[in-house]
Amino acid sequence: MRITKDSRQPVIADVARLAGVSVPTVSRVLTGNIPVSEERRQRVLAAIEELNYRPSSLARALKSGERSMIAIFAASTSTFGYANTLAGIEEVAQGAGYSVVISAVKSSEDPDVKAALEIALQQQLAGIIVLDFDPSGAEVLKQLPKSIPTVAASGFSAGQPGFPYAFIDEYAAGREATQHLLDLGHSTVHHLGLYPLTQFSGRYQGWHDALSDAGIKPPPVLEASRAPRSGYEQGLRIAADPGITAVFCSNDGLALAALRALTEKGVAVPDQVSIIGWDNQPFSEFTWPALSTVAPDFKDLGVRAFRLLQQQLSGAEDIADSTVRPQLLERESTAAPGRRPVGSPSQ
Repeated sequence: MRITKDSRQPVIADVARLAGVSVPTVSRVLTGNIPVSEERRQRVLAAIEELNYRPSSLARALKSGERSMIAIFAASTSTFGYANTLAGIEEVAQGAGYSVVISAVKSSEDPDVKAALEIALQQQLAGIIVLDFDPSGAEVLKQLPKSIPTVAASGFSAGQPGFPYAFIDEYAAGREATQHLLDLGHSTVHHLGLYPLTQFSGRYQGWHDALSDAGIKPPPVLEASRAPRSGYEQGLRIAADPGITAVFCSNDGLALAALRALTEKGVAVPDQVSIIGWDNQPFSEFTWPALSTVAPDFKDLGVRAFRLLQQQLSGAEDIADSTVRPQLLERESTAAPGRRPVGSPSQ
């Protein structure tokens, strides 16, 4: 998606253009520091109302040298993807003279979203970045005032209309991971994925389409929650099914839990079952065997999101989405299919 003049959030230059005055004149009306004729003042106020423009701290910061503030909406600050994306945003934002406030969105429920919005919008914000990794991020984007420059960082290429996106190309990486296992000789690939997000995930769609394009009917998804125990329990089911020889997991945590279950049941990885994770968490190269995984650069995602916001703040009228291409890391947990014994594995 591309943001055009008609769909992006209005900035101070738009107010000046509609009112037929200069940007400094709009700034004077907003700050009230320098007298402006009543006729021009009314034109500026009318333009502000028509555009639903919400004055940010940007204009004052440019005049006074004060640090501008941006808000980041996130459902978490501790999980691997969120934490590294936040680190990328904060590093470049602070280097550019912006301070950062993080507003936690506990869930996608309306009261939680409204509470997070209320806290953040009490600040004088130059702009907003929403980490649109789950339903809570989507709800925030739906309810944000259109007058505040906003971008989103996401794992999905198709986000909310009207916002520029920095996104991880999960779809392409999901296809690549699945194709890697097919190229090794596996007749099919199972997907151990998070429910209920799985069917909306780019990595799921990439897995599904890679199999379909190869003439293979995708098997039912092995559904798990974010709790490690859930991945472990699915690992036990994998161990008990000799027909499963390759598994693409939607994160490294699920992959590690499944690996533990397979090891306990005497199913050799990768000799009997190949496993690929997602995230490239620090522990993934130190498991036994070392975990093959997809490595999204979450920090780069944060940097790209802030660069998009900078374009908006500068008044750019045609902003293209920015894509992060994950890397497939082939380690020790994937190999050509070996023979699985028929019947229950050893206890």
